[in-house]
Amino acid sequence: MKSDSSSSSSLNSRIRLRNNHGVGLSSQDWPPFSRHRYSALSSQEDYRSEESEEFGPVFLQEPDDAIFSLDSDDKKVIMNCEARGNPVPTYSWLINGTIVDPGGDFRYSLIDGNLIIHNASEAIDYGRYQCRAENSIGSVLSRDALLQFAYLGAFSGRTRGAVSVREGQGVVLMCAPPPHSPEIIYSWVFNELPSFVAEDSRRFISQETGHLYISKVQPSDVGSYVCQVKNTVTNARVLSPPTPLTLKTDGVMGEYEPKIEAHFPQTVLAAKGITVRLECFALGNPVPTITWRKMSGNIPKKARLRKSQAVLEIPNIQLEDSGSYECKAENTRGGTAFRGHLQVYTLPQWISMINDTQLDSGEQLRWECRATGKPRPTYRWLRNGEPLNSQSRVEMVNGELIIHRLQQTDSGMYQCIAENKYGAIYSSAELKILASAPMFSTNPVRLIATVGKDVSLECRPRASPKPRISWRKSDRRVQPSRRIMLLRNNTLRIINSSRSDEGSYVCRAENQFGSAELTTMLLVKEPMRVELNPVRVEVTVGESVVLSCKVTHDPSLDVSFLWLLNNQPLNTQQEGGHFEYIQTQSSTADLMIRSILLKHAGKYGCHAQTSADSVLAEAELLVRGPPGPPGVVIVEEITDTTATLSWSHGVDNHSPITTYNVQARSPVSLGWQTVKTDPEPVTGNMESAMAVELNPWVEYEFRVVATNGIGTGDPSTPSRAVRTKEAVPSVAPANVRGGNGRRHELVISWEVGLHSACTMDSLLILLLNAEPREPPSEVQAFAISSSEIKVIWKPPNPGPGRPQAYEVSFWKDMEQEEMGKKKRTTGNETTLLLTGLEGNTQYLISVKGFNSAGQGPASSPIKISTKKNAPSLPPGNLMWIQEGNNVSLSWDPVKARDNESEVIGYKVLLRQEGRGHSQVMRTPNSAVVLTLPEGGTYIIEVRAVSEGGEGAASAQVRVLTSSGVRAKSGQLSVQNLPPGLTWTALFLSLMVPCFPL
Repeated sequence: MKSDSSSSSSLNSRIRLRNNHGVGLSSQDWPPFSRHRYSALSSQEDYRSEESEEFGPVFLQEPDDAIFSLDSDDKKVIMNCEARGNPVPTYSWLINGTIVDPGGDFRYSLIDGNLIIHNASEAIDYGRYQCRAENSIGSVLSRDALLQFAYLGAFSGRTRGAVSVREGQGVVLMCAPPPHSPEIIYSWVFNELPSFVAEDSRRFISQETGHLYISKVQPSDVGSYVCQVKNTVTNARVLSPPTPLTLKTDGVMGEYEPKIEAHFPQTVLAAKGITVRLECFALGNPVPTITWRKMSGNIPKKARLRKSQAVLEIPNIQLEDSGSYECKAENTRGGTAFRGHLQVYTLPQWISMINDTQLDSGEQLRWECRATGKPRPTYRWLRNGEPLNSQSRVEMVNGELIIHRLQQTDSGMYQCIAENKYGAIYSSAELKILASAPMFSTNPVRLIATVGKDVSLECRPRASPKPRISWRKSDRRVQPSRRIMLLRNNTLRIINSSRSDEGSYVCRAENQFGSAELTTMLLVKEPMRVELNPVRVEVTVGESVVLSCKVTHDPSLDVSFLWLLNNQPLNTQQEGGHFEYIQTQSSTADLMIRSILLKHAGKYGCHAQTSADSVLAEAELLVRGPPGPPGVVIVEEITDTTATLSWSHGVDNHSPITTYNVQARSPVSLGWQTVKTDPEPVTGNMESAMAVELNPWVEYEFRVVATNGIGTGDPSTPSRAVRTKEAVPSVAPANVRGGNGRRHELVISWEVGLHSACTMDSLLILLLNAEPREPPSEVQAFAISSSEIKVIWKPPNPGPGRPQAYEVSFWKDMEQEEMGKKKRTTGNETTLLLTGLEGNTQYLISVKGFNSAGQGPASSPIKISTKKNAPSLPPGNLMWIQEGNNVSLSWDPVKARDNESEVIGYKVLLRQEGRGHSQVMRTPNSAVVLTLPEGGTYIIEVRAVSEGGEGAASAQVRVLTSSGVRAKSGQLSVQNLPPGLTWTALFLSLMVPCFPL
């Protein structure tokens, strides 16, 4: 809603949202200030009893388009309508703009707002219906709803003559459907039920005309044809008389160029969002091939070709799909084309709607509604269900309504209608013109101010129209001065108030409907003073302190206290007993802080307040304690026995740091230990030191702890773990001895000194060679495909006879191990891929290690089955559409046999002729869009992909691309291929450039 400055300044103007589409709103959808007006109640009576405010009708349900079956046993039609309002609305109905009189026609009755039509008939009751809801506020009209009737008549019983044509000639068999409503579906029966005509590239049934088209008649087509139609609403079916089709005996029809017999209209109108189907079919010998293109741009990717490319189907049509489309029919004798225009329209949709409004009489109303649509919508306005016309005070331009100098008679229900030739939408709102004498909600008012402060005396009456305001004090009119001002909102403001300003002030408001007065008693008091002691205090952790707050104020006023810490209210209940309020008298309040912690430091405030004034006094509390943790420790440099460390100072908590203690932790230490440093000690002004006398080749973490005169603080965050460098052993191994070994082995043992700096990495171990003693462990196998299994294992435990490589044995479940095969690794890797296996077969697998001394024991055999074989059938019925360098390719899905793996996707291989390298695209669907570079001949083939591997390849498709040249579309069928020479001939024909398909 738009309003001028006068209406926006009205104190009583407000907006109430309503449902502008006539659909019920849930309570969560309503704004807070109006939700109570639409609360869901069990009945209109309950609603009215709980709702005192009157408002106009609001639609909860509007009538919808309906199709009524004349075959229905119940000859009763119900058109629904429900509205809410206070008072409860009454209802009436219009048919094609004429009022329905239930009293004058026994066939009509009203139940609540619903219209019941008895013994409905198409001749009388077909048309557009509107519901009118009305109460004392006004009336509104619903959107219109179209009532149609579904029926299907019978075919004429007249015998149809035989149609005789030559073999090779095209023919069209007419359906001539009976009267019907709404749409019907066509099919044709060949000879007798249930033998239906199967549509293919040679035969086509138009769902627009119902005719059966046969592009090239064959002897197998001779017979009797019956057209069957089905009503889409009632599902009723009827059959036409048979039409015999015979062959003439005077010869065979020679080849001739295509002739398009079935095509879409030259102009196709479609609503946005629906599915559009464009038909195109031609007669010809040889059978013509149909291709499609869009004259400006590409055919939408979402489009699909149906019925051997005779139907172009575009789902979810959008505005950008509009344009000229062309279908082309070609055979070896020539070609022909048809071109038509697809135009997409949209119903109106709201951008902005009108809302309920209350204005004062004399003000100006400005409402605006806006909608989108194609064609662009026009607008008209209704008041109480009747057309609103322009007049001296009323302007209507492009969805904008302006009414000047509002009057009481302008109140009522208004509707903005946005419409184009495809539909209309309604937005409804209520206009209330207010008229009331001034009234004050509270009277009198007592106001207390402080000497020297400004004070405001408000005057806000409820009145319509806006009243005139005047002020007086002690029966004398208040005159504005340098210190006393009358603001635009009628507030009286006194600057730098004094005791002389005390007294009784009267605001008088009046309009043509009456007057009212508001009395304000003004008292001016001396300002309050607050002292908080001590203003600054320093304490040590664990000590206690008392802050005392003393107030000087007017004794006639009560004072209240609020304590703050760092500008936040202090909650003693959440501070663990550290704080206690102590109020010894009405003007004094103390705060006791016991066993002080570091977190209690900060700015404390005593906020004192009376009904006239409020004052805040503040004090600072400093708490001394042990230092906080130093900053993160960084290892700058590491050697075999030293580490250079740095850190940053932490907080000293108001007591200077005296020393730092450096600590270290390693896997061989008992927790954190203090280490020697250089220099020693580390004083409080230092931020680096060197840790010394560390052990070589040991992993360390470091941290730092600060100490001041009060105590030792928390440690820093540990550094990252670092390892000291390795060093030459300083102590030789001791007590070297041997023996106690098994056959073919010698065990040598010794002792290492504590500071020898030796590990398993740096000791020289001498072992005599021996064959592996243990089998590999945790052997697992995974079927990769129908011919591959992956085997993995873990090596034996470390010890004498470590394997240098492994041998995997595998054999079929029904065979002996000796009949199986073996495969070795090239080194000591612990995984191997077995290939060349049979599909859907169970194998046993074992693994053993070997080295130069011999073979070790084998692991226990495990069982694993290869996956089922890949599908043997190639993808068939390849179809493609080429638009420039874009090729839309589709094929029939491959269905796996029972002994084959299920298809999980497809692999599309694309290569340029003369090159061995192929580009590969994977897709889970049976269609893909390829983009080819310009200039060249490309070969495309498709394979099904399954867990068992890749299936057989489809027939190859050759596509020629060059700048400005479009390749043809086509179709390949590779189902039921003949073997041997026939297949070779077909394959060669597909590979020949420009061979007609």
